[in-house]
Amino acid sequence: MRRLVARRKFLSAAAVASALPWVPALAQAAPVRIGLLTVKTGPLAQGGIQMEQGISAFLKAQNYRLADRKAELISADTGGNPAGAKTKAQELVERDQVDFVVGPLAAFELLAITDYMQQARVPMLSLAAADDMTQRRPNPWFVRASATSSQCGHPLGDYAAKEMKLKRLATVTEDFAFGYEQTGGLQRVFEDEGGRVVKKLWPPLATTDYTPYLAQISEVDAIWNGFAGSNPVKFNRQYADFGLKEKYPRLGGWTAYDDALLHSFGDEAIGAISAAWYSSALETPSNRRFVADVVRDYGNIPGGYAAGCYINGMCIAAALEKTGGKTEDKDALIAALRGVSLSDTPRGAFHFDSLGNVVGNVFIRRLERKDGKLVNTIVKTYANVSQFWTYDRKQYLAQPVYSRDYPALKS
Repeated sequence: MRRLVARRKFLSAAAVASALPWVPALAQAAPVRIGLLTVKTGPLAQGGIQMEQGISAFLKAQNYRLADRKAELISADTGGNPAGAKTKAQELVERDQVDFVVGPLAAFELLAITDYMQQARVPMLSLAAADDMTQRRPNPWFVRASATSSQCGHPLGDYAAKEMKLKRLATVTEDFAFGYEQTGGLQRVFEDEGGRVVKKLWPPLATTDYTPYLAQISEVDAIWNGFAGSNPVKFNRQYADFGLKEKYPRLGGWTAYDDALLHSFGDEAIGAISAAWYSSALETPSNRRFVADVVRDYGNIPGGYAAGCYINGMCIAAALEKTGGKTEDKDALIAALRGVSLSDTPRGAFHFDSLGNVVGNVFIRRLERKDGKLVNTIVKTYANVSQFWTYDRKQYLAQPVYSRDYPALKS
């Protein structure tokens, strides 16, 4: 009888509780859901896997709790193509009810989902670098803590002309949006400083033999490449085998000599100069912790793919602290996210501009062998680099986005 009375009292109390106005606050204890759009198959898979490692390393360091709420990561493989990215984005939003989307990796994937994500009103923190996402087609539900495609190319063009005293460049990179925009940023500044890009080569993304392209390179001071994924390893080996290593110095984009690739390179890569928004050599407390965590858990020095997603996790955590952990008010959530400014991250201090893109450091690095290991040594830091470089923003935006034929090669 006592058990029956006690049970009735319990059920009665539960019924009363269900009607109380503070029940929605209890619902707030539901996990924060983070959806990751990444690539685990194809030529871009190496970077995509590192993206997952980066966000996982951050959440593990936080014991999978953000703003006193449990955090869940739901990972989706886009296959590295626009159709796959859109399908997986819809699944994360509509089926999994995520609060944030991190990713995708490739610019063409990002461009395929931006309209949908804006309609869905889900904050997106992307690694993909498509310039126009924060320029001529800004998405108010988007932030980028890494860089635009061209953002590292601008300072590298400046460094090549002013510090390396180069006059004639050839460029070679994949025939897709990221390649076009990287090349355009480099070319614009390099030529504004008196240099000339005299040859631009566009191998398809899945190219295995670069010999036909290497054979076209002559009468230049250096070669710039912007390859991504595992392609830089193939290109540099063939470059050396073709006898060009000693003839023409190499420059590269951040993906071409990403720190996470260094264990796959041999001496053929030594001497390459690259510009990157992240360096594992950066001596900040946050970066030392990040590198140590990734090395411990995954056995590899992290690069930009992992760092970008780790930093995206930091941005999500900072935004949630601002909202008291609440995610229901989407306008307040994206406002908090866009207002994030961090002083200690793996890439150093940064903030977002009014279009949601990062303003932060870009590092010029030389690939060297030290103590038997290949490392990217920072030789110069460009501080607080904007996506518009030193150009007038209004005039910059009045020009078309950097494209495959931007600008016409000078005669």
